[in-house]
Amino acid sequence: MTAQRLVPNHLTDKERTGSLADDSLPFHETLPGYCATPVKLLPATAAHLGVRSVHVKDESTRLSMPSFKILGASWATYRVLLQRLGVDRSAAPSLDDLKQRLAVGPKLTLTAATDGNHGRAVARMASLLGLSAHIFVPDDMVQSRIEGIESEGATVEVVHGGYDDAIAQSAKHANGTTLVISDTSWEGYVDPPSWVIDGYSTMISEVLHTIEDGTIPHPTVVAAQVGVGAFAASVARGFRNSPATVLVGVELTEADCVTVSIEQGQITTIPGPQHSIMAGLNCGTPSMIAWPDVSHGYDYFVTVTDEDAADAMRALHKDGVVSGESGAAGLAGILAHANKLGLGPDDDVLVFSTEGATDVDSYNRICGTNLS
Repeated sequence: MTAQRLVPNHLTDKERTGSLADDSLPFHETLPGYCATPVKLLPATAAHLGVRSVHVKDESTRLSMPSFKILGASWATYRVLLQRLGVDRSAAPSLDDLKQRLAVGPKLTLTAATDGNHGRAVARMASLLGLSAHIFVPDDMVQSRIEGIESEGATVEVVHGGYDDAIAQSAKHANGTTLVISDTSWEGYVDPPSWVIDGYSTMISEVLHTIEDGTIPHPTVVAAQVGVGAFAASVARGFRNSPATVLVGVELTEADCVTVSIEQGQITTIPGPQHSIMAGLNCGTPSMIAWPDVSHGYDYFVTVTDEDAADAMRALHKDGVVSGESGAAGLAGILAHANKLGLGPDDDVLVFSTEGATDVDSYNRICGTNLS
């Protein structure tokens, strides 16, 4: 197994990161069941680390979905369909209005590749809009996550190989009536993944509001799990004007494509497939559209093992937060590298739990619980 490591980012230049989108939040506020997810105090974790405080943005329930991914998928789907219909965004049509417009004309299908949460969110949007969904997944996807996607009415196709292979298959299916809603980008495909990043601005704006109103202290350290980089890019944008805040990007020891890219000074693909329990982070190629923000916005990149993720899940459980393997990865990076990061009693740490227990059997086994 590859050892954990901490890599200082020689490309850091936070002034070169982008700004948060200001139009996704008003859109999300129109969706049924919208409310800001909570930021919770983790006292036992703070005591263990010897820091002043640790807070977590808990995304285990977001718009009735078990992860934050619906924020990016919904905004990207909305923008793709407005573009398809030739509707000016300033008209701000509702989802119901879009559904009526889409009912006239050829039947459309939304497609995406996923390690679980993004694909389920795309499938939910297809269901809300009366469209079909065709979701590609790697061949190590656990059955519970496949069933979660299918519960939204989608067709799930298992691809031999890893996440990057599923991405390649979804791209091949793009045509006049099949629209790809991907959270990563490739040559010639940049708009939808950029809108995914913009959609995540809603979550970051909520966090910044809790800081501005004094609900939580301004963090001295923020950790964000990376994957292909879309979520990490939104975090970098949110804290671009906070030079005193140290940003830590967290990857897997066997899926460290961004860390390797930082070391190489350019986007680099690592061999795959990757098989960590942190399924949502099993990525071999950084998103080219997220790369500028991720490469310039972070001070350090760290890597973590599956056991680090399990430790973080148990720590979150002890503090009353249910978090899946990928959801706990940010905290895993802090727990595993606290000494090297120099954390101390004057630090206020912020992490993000990006999903709930999307694999209940795994969660129960790791945390010794009996969720159903």
